[in-house]
Amino acid sequence: MIVDLPSSTTSAVNKKIVELRERGGVLALGRVLTLVIVTDDGANIEDAIEAANAASREHPCRVIVLARGQRRAAPRLDAQIRVGGDAGASEVIVLRGYGPLAADEAGAGMVMPLLLPDAPVVAWWPGEAPAVPSDDAVGRLAQRRITDALSARNPLRAFEQRRANHVAGDTDLTWTRLTSWRALLATALDAPPHEPVTGAVVAGESVSPSTDLLAGWLAVRLDAKVKRSPAETGPGLVSVRLDRRSGPVELVRPDGKVGTLRQPGQPDRLVALARREVRDCLAEELRRLDPDEIYGAAITGVSRIARGRTPVKVPALAGY
Repeated sequence: MIVDLPSSTTSAVNKKIVELRERGGVLALGRVLTLVIVTDDGANIEDAIEAANAASREHPCRVIVLARGQRRAAPRLDAQIRVGGDAGASEVIVLRGYGPLAADEAGAGMVMPLLLPDAPVVAWWPGEAPAVPSDDAVGRLAQRRITDALSARNPLRAFEQRRANHVAGDTDLTWTRLTSWRALLATALDAPPHEPVTGAVVAGESVSPSTDLLAGWLAVRLDAKVKRSPAETGPGLVSVRLDRRSGPVELVRPDGKVGTLRQPGQPDRLVALARREVRDCLAEELRRLDPDEIYGAAITGVSRIARGRTPVKVPALAGY
């Protein structure tokens, strides 16, 4: 069910939520957090709400979408409440502020009365994010702040801003997209022979913050020289090679879908490495509300990697 409240106030929104709760029983109870989505008004809002609804099935929450409208307009707040089948396992409140209400401080002021009491707050910028999320008006309300450098107009510039201004509680979906890669590499190194890694090469698209992050993570965790190189083919992160005395461990994904894990003395193994959807990454980030120390170390480790200019040749998978 979708209820529109044009030219409304936050007080009217709260009253309407109580009314819907009384009408629908426990509709608005049992939430574990408040997820605040900060974005500009436009077509991309529905994609963000769809991802939040999918994540809410694992983490029931109240979703507040702060959709900033035209700044050159008369001050007005258009609200919308979504419950039931239109809101997953959550309740969605869309706030469209115009004129002065589209400013950051005003947006935070509209959000505050709608936060769940005694529940953690997570802020998510699915598109362009502030240079310093922790200094943003909404960011100051949140225990966790989620950004996505890959969705910015200039991903590399956005990633450098994340690096320069990182504080505890910040995270980025470019890091969450690496979970499967990190798990496979860690599992490969857990198997014998237990030899130290003497060097590593990480290859991917030139505009791929995830590739830089994985290289930074390896540099910190392995305390070895890590080279970040461009790849001739493939989207995003394409390959990782870990050099050891007995031979290299290689994880290669040339097509963005299926990868091959190669280890000395073992047959090649095909592994599922499809690029992760935003909804899956968001759900994973909502599983923890404490600072991600490993991400903080990885983003610091980016300064330790060496840059290669020669593209790495990635062989195609047999049979593909």
